[in-house]
Amino acid sequence: MTEYQSDRFAIAPMMDWTDRHCRFFHRLMTKHALLYTEMVVADAILHGDPVQLLGFDPAEHPVALQLGGSDPEKLARAARTGEVFGYDEINLNVGCPSDRVQSGTFGACLMQEPELVAKCVGAMKAEVSIPVTVKCRIGVDDQTPEIALMALAKAVWEAGCDRLWVHARKAWLQGLSPKENRVIPPLDYDLVYRLKQENPDQFVGINGGIETISDAVEHLQYVDGTMLGRAPYRRPDMLRSVDSLIFDDHRSPISLDMLCDAMCDYAEMHLSRGGRLNHITRHMIGLFQKVSGARRYRQILSVESTKEKASPEIIRLAFSAVDYHQLDAA
Repeated sequence: MTEYQSDRFAIAPMMDWTDRHCRFFHRLMTKHALLYTEMVVADAILHGDPVQLLGFDPAEHPVALQLGGSDPEKLARAARTGEVFGYDEINLNVGCPSDRVQSGTFGACLMQEPELVAKCVGAMKAEVSIPVTVKCRIGVDDQTPEIALMALAKAVWEAGCDRLWVHARKAWLQGLSPKENRVIPPLDYDLVYRLKQENPDQFVGINGGIETISDAVEHLQYVDGTMLGRAPYRRPDMLRSVDSLIFDDHRSPISLDMLCDAMCDYAEMHLSRGGRLNHITRHMIGLFQKVSGARRYRQILSVESTKEKASPEIIRLAFSAVDYHQLDAA
């Protein structure tokens, strides 16, 4: 059986977006991509309900747990819990610039403390047998990216970091909102390429501003992995080409009829546990673009799914509004 290197392509961790329902939906369209949870703060795992925070469907594998925090001992304990729950990787967030993250002294502000990040990585490595990885920026505020990124990379690799994912922008902790930090600081892909070139034995993955699977393929000429976030979330149908274009797996992707059936079955299970339909359908809104009936599809999911007694038949009704068989035939 062919072994697929799942970290060649990953879907980025995104707060309020990449929850378990989103990941189940995405997994139906790509069997090999590495999926990430939303960032989960280590303290929440240690003092909250880990089943609620960390539970996931086995179909989501391979799936990584992203942790937030800056206390090595707490992160180690949270990482151990993640391994017990069955995650395939533990990732440390060193890239999020939100006010909430800054107030907790973790996320992107840790770019200024590479030795602390290394201690966190080392503590987690000592507690788990699965890969421990880091997702970072190229720098923050007035840091010189060439210096900041290299210092962070060197520190975490010496601590045993298995993979380094780099969002190829600075983060401005003062003056820009999290949304602005995703688009305003200029991208510097070449810096990430150089990091890989100078460290050929280390895994370097790239993130930031990658809009298509074809763009991801281009980046793989220079780095080991590509990570996309908002593009596949907003246009999830692109994920049906990932296995072929990235992983050289040319088996036919899931048909849209089968996708509809699978999501209806999954929704039925979620509703039986007391959930609501829109917990699931909110992640499916962008599936159809520029095809007859797409607007009606979005309207049905956006409006009907929020009603108190909405059933999985709403998903079938939305799919029936779209002439999507032309897409499967393409």
